[in-house]
Amino acid sequence: MKLGEHFYNKHGADKSKYEYIRQKMPEMGRLVLQARTLGKLKTIEDFFLPANFNHVVKAVKMTCGWNEDTSSFKIPSLSLKLGHSLTKITDIAAFDARMSENKKALENVLTFRQLKEKKWDEWVSAHALRNLRESKWNKPLLIPYCEDVVRLHNHLDARRPEYQSNLETAPNKKNWLNLAKLTLCEVIVFNRRREGEVSKMSLNDFLLRNTFVSNPDLDLALTDVEKKLCKFFERVEIRGKRDRKVPVLLSPDVVSSIQMLVNNRRKCGVPDENLFLFGRPEAESHLRGSDAIRGMAFECGAKNPQTLTSTRLRKQIATMSQVLNLRDNEEDCLAGFMGHNIRVHRQYYRLPEGTLQVAKVAKVLMACGRGKLSQFKGMTLDEINVDPNEEVPEDSSLSGSEDETTVKEAMSAPSSSSSGKSSYTFCIKNI
Repeated sequence: MKLGEHFYNKHGADKSKYEYIRQKMPEMGRLVLQARTLGKLKTIEDFFLPANFNHVVKAVKMTCGWNEDTSSFKIPSLSLKLGHSLTKITDIAAFDARMSENKKALENVLTFRQLKEKKWDEWVSAHALRNLRESKWNKPLLIPYCEDVVRLHNHLDARRPEYQSNLETAPNKKNWLNLAKLTLCEVIVFNRRREGEVSKMSLNDFLLRNTFVSNPDLDLALTDVEKKLCKFFERVEIRGKRDRKVPVLLSPDVVSSIQMLVNNRRKCGVPDENLFLFGRPEAESHLRGSDAIRGMAFECGAKNPQTLTSTRLRKQIATMSQVLNLRDNEEDCLAGFMGHNIRVHRQYYRLPEGTLQVAKVAKVLMACGRGKLSQFKGMTLDEINVDPNEEVPEDSSLSGSEDETTVKEAMSAPSSSSSGKSSYTFCIKNI
């Protein structure tokens, strides 16, 4: 209960964090119930007795489905979460012991903390992290097809007038939810925003959006098309990951839909206490963006509706941007709009590693295997062209004159050239 009080004191001002607090309570409840079956741990205070540390580790492993034969967890993420919660509870217990001047209890808590710092990683965390890493091996990276994205956009454009008309003629809970889910999906898909960020957009974020007229001096640096786009879209700033400020662009059609939702909130049962723009009727929570996208993805008839998620749509725009020849400042601008720093953008949002290895590195390996690497001296990976269906002659060794010519060319190449070194090494080995 004190753990829940701690989280509420820290996050209680943000209603969007209530679900996070609800999740933490049953996690620890499952651990306490499992610990009681061991006989030694009846209450949380028993967890902090140094002699019971092994029982605490055993209880965590049992709760998370530990398999002794494979040294793996069935739910590895839960073991990490329980470890963090135990650390929080340890801090709370130490604070209470100091406040009550209970030296014996404080000594037990501090000893438990030392034991956890020294052995928790070895007995729990290391195995859980290994399980999480291995679960991602050989997992295909699914990126939405452009045709599915176009089909989804067309479906949203076609349904929007219908849902607006229904809400205007019959303002009820069902029609309000239909238009709210469609608009929420449209904002997420167009802006490639994280679904949680848009779902938690507050009513004030929209009402207090920036509608200023652009500076004439700045317009001198824009093209005619860019000037028109600045007048076409409206920009809303919302809270992103790690409290970063991230923008959301709204087209006139989306703005009209949101205005209609705002005007009919009370008629459709959305309470005034609900601070969310996409709030649920008769509740103080918000609609889930993931549910909205999933429903629209299946409705539009996409070939692979499971790939149409906010995360994969974000990866698609960041990955496909490599096709463009973006300058550093343009890449920074795109990364800033996506809501992550440039290091994350370059490290995690590139072409899939498997694609690079098959498409790029395989050409070098094939050229080496066929004795043709020297033919591509001075070329980049993009310039090398090797046909995988080309037949390789049985006797692939070079003739004497060709050997001499190749070696001379390799020896005459600058020593700083990596391609020269590779050709020279290959030729010597071949001879």
